[in-house]
Amino acid sequence: MDALATVSILIGAYLVGAIPFGFLIGKMRGVDVRTVGSRNIGATNVFRTVGKKWGLLAFALDFLKGFLPTLVAQRAAPGSQLPLLVGIMCVVGHMLTPYMKFKGGKGVATAFGMLVALVPGLVGVAFGVFAVAFALSHYISLGSCSAALFLAVGVWFPWLGCAGWRDLPQAALVTAIAVFVVWKHRGNIVRLAKGEENKIYLFGKPQ
Repeated sequence: MDALATVSILIGAYLVGAIPFGFLIGKMRGVDVRTVGSRNIGATNVFRTVGKKWGLLAFALDFLKGFLPTLVAQRAAPGSQLPLLVGIMCVVGHMLTPYMKFKGGKGVATAFGMLVALVPGLVGVAFGVFAVAFALSHYISLGSCSAALFLAVGVWFPWLGCAGWRDLPQAALVTAIAVFVVWKHRGNIVRLAKGEENKIYLFGKPQ
């Protein structure tokens, strides 16, 4: 594959990842998610301000725009760095979408999709970390940051199903995107520290 084709594929992945599904779902329901809740266009804010089923739909669509392009790149160029780069561009597109003046979501669902395609075993463990943190705290942001930090470290260990030291570019890029996800949650982290972060209850708030 020549350089022009590679660049074209990466630009395409960026533009696909940049589709603001959360914003579009909100507008379809008469809600501008940029003006309510956390004012973020991601699935969590859609879940909180538009409704549970719409938030789950936003999550699924954001997941797929990271998963499907990465999977297609794996099938087209197995054994190369192209799938990882495609996935990274999808995540960057979600976080810095040109359709929304480069203000996007936090990238959790899209990064999750990318990593399911690349390292499903590691993601399975990371999802367990997320589920435990969320179940105990009811803070999606805490679960997301916990899972991202686990990925940042876990990707370096081959026994977790990753390339680790055998593939430094992959490990370094996955770590970078995981750290970027945490950085995008910096506002949530401040609110958590102040006790001001909103909790989410999947099955209704306990009485």
